Amino acid sequence: MHVLVTGGAGFIGSHLVRALLERGDTVSVLDNLSTGSFENIRPFEKHPRFAFAIDDLSNALVLDRLASQADAIVHLAAAVGVQLVVERPTETIETNVLGTHAVLRAARRYRCRTLIASTSEVYGKGVHIPFREDDDLLLGPSSHSRWCYAASKLLDEFLGLAAYREYDLPVTIARFFNTVGPGQTGRYGMVIPRFVRQALLEEPITVYGDGNQTRCFCHVADTVRALTALLDRPELTAGEIYNIGSSQEVSIRELAGLVRERSGSNSPIHFIPYSQAYAPGFEDMRRRVPDTAKLQRAIGWQPTRDLHQILDDVIAYERQRLADDVRRREGVAE
Repeated sequence: MHVLVTGGAGFIGSHLVRALLERGDTVSVLDNLSTGSFENIRPFEKHPRFAFAIDDLSNALVLDRLASQADAIVHLAAAVGVQLVVERPTETIETNVLGTHAVLRAARRYRCRTLIASTSEVYGKGVHIPFREDDDLLLGPSSHSRWCYAASKLLDEFLGLAAYREYDLPVTIARFFNTVGPGQTGRYGMVIPRFVRQALLEEPITVYGDGNQTRCFCHVADTVRALTALLDRPELTAGEIYNIGSSQEVSIRELAGLVRERSGSNSPIHFIPYSQAYAPGFEDMRRRVPDTAKLQRAIGWQPTRDLHQILDDVIAYERQRLADDVRRREGVAE
């Protein structure tokens, strides 16, 4: 199978690219590197079944050419990070909605199997825990830019499912719940790599809010395994929405303590009010727990790595990065 991965130079994208190549697929990546990194895909640069284009989804000619060669499209390209969402809502909305619209137009033209990445953010302020794919959705007021990301990704879902219903395009929606693992950056508000790096540097571990908000973290390898399985079963999964995540719930306060413990750090834990951490217009969700029964029924999937394994993998990765940084600095000094 020839797969086009938009946003393939990002964290999840690069792990997916590796998995697809390892199983024998041909992979094209389209990424403007606004949040992705060429370093993520450098290992595949000379692979005979890999191609990479640095460009935006708004470039219709490039997107058309890549879609014409593909059997399937995995659409991961999106605005990333709470900071960006709150501070640049226009960019967030345009990147997500216009990008998905462009991908679906190209997919329709060439009848590409399409998998669209969505997010647990669409559940908004929902209180029915765990979140199920057919739950009602409750977002905050439009006066709070915090909710524009959720609204834009929800519109992506509507666009994808409309293409399925109106044009019989095989589209599947995947709602991610806090995918983490080696290679993820803390630049865009991702909490585990940020905590780990602070702990390894013996800096204060900064928890936003009171730390009692809870999350469920899923290892990127488990997420990628779900994506490839969904991609392979269009006859079963087209026109459907699936949660992808772990049900192992942990408070952010507890998470900070676990990171400190497993990294052997002496970092203090500092609590920072949301009003200081983010621009005005930020609201948080207290709990995010997915119901993954539908995904398990469809493809037999369940996560295989617990939170301790996730933290150990991220700690090992970040520790190696810090060691590499030291060696590079020492090499320059010499």
